[in-house]
Amino acid sequence: MSDMNEAIIEQATMEDMPQMADLLYDLFSHEGDFVPDRQKNLRGLELILEQPSRGRIFVYRLNGQILGMINLLFTISTAEGGFVVLLEDVIVHHNHRGCGVGTQLLNHAIEYAKKKDFLRLTLLADRVNAEGQEFFQKHGFFVSKMIPLRLPLTKEAATLPKG
Repeated sequence: MSDMNEAIIEQATMEDMPQMADLLYDLFSHEGDFVPDRQKNLRGLELILEQPSRGRIFVYRLNGQILGMINLLFTISTAEGGFVVLLEDVIVHHNHRGCGVGTQLLNHAIEYAKKKDFLRLTLLADRVNAEGQEFFQKHGFFVSKMIPLRLPLTKEAATLPKG
């Protein structure tokens, strides 16, 4: 058991879902492709947490409060010939940005992926978030020659902003 004043990064649990949903609401409020929806966010978190083969969510916790989270989704790359990670939902509470929380979470995720023999980490960054892109590039990520394309499969998703 750790000291309550000690910050720790650990695997998220179902009990963490409300705090993580708050972070996701903030994240999706600033991204052009998404509309915040707490119920969808909770369902997505649940889908990951209930089946560890789908991925891992790590949280940065201090005094019982979650100050940041990072979501790793597992998939297979035929190009790499093995398992890879799609890095999603890297978010730090707005009052704690610039204090190293995001770096610690990202480093934890990278070390986890290396230890589990994943071959690559991929992420999508919001085009208009230059600060976020700079953060990831500072940690070794580079801009790919590939571009993301999306096909909405529900009417609700089709009404999201395009471009």
